[in-house]
Amino acid sequence: MGDLSKDIKSKFANNKVKALINILYTANWITNKQNTFFKNYGISPQQYNILRILKGANEPLKVQVVKERMIDHSPNITRLMDKLYAKHFIDRLSCSNDRRVVHAKIKKEGLKLLELIDLDFKDDLLKNLTLKEAKQLSDLLDKIR
Repeated sequence: MGDLSKDIKSKFANNKVKALINILYTANWITNKQNTFFKNYGISPQQYNILRILKGANEPLKVQVVKERMIDHSPNITRLMDKLYAKHFIDRLSCSNDRRVVHAKIKKEGLKLLELIDLDFKDDLLKNLTLKEAKQLSDLLDKIR
């Protein structure tokens, strides 16, 4: 099990300061793990998030709706979707009523990629936690926000 004080060779004024630094440190650790994992599939964690949102919707969604549902409300949603479109993972559909509105829909290739990722998603980042501890962590993070 990790020890933040040893990992970053630092002492903290109190446990609240340590907790805050630990959240930031762990968020960065998770980001690095995700980037490495998804790089093998030629996508970013944000692109994975877009594919999961489109899969769960079961219908084309406005780009703005996808952006609102993302974990990371990326201002680069158009660029992220352009890359997914270029890789044939999504389709873009113009709205017949309003040319400014674009819908996105996951394609079979995108669904296949998600299946591959799910099969390979063995190294669970929370493997050291019990289900009860995972719920407690989630509840505490909700309480912070």
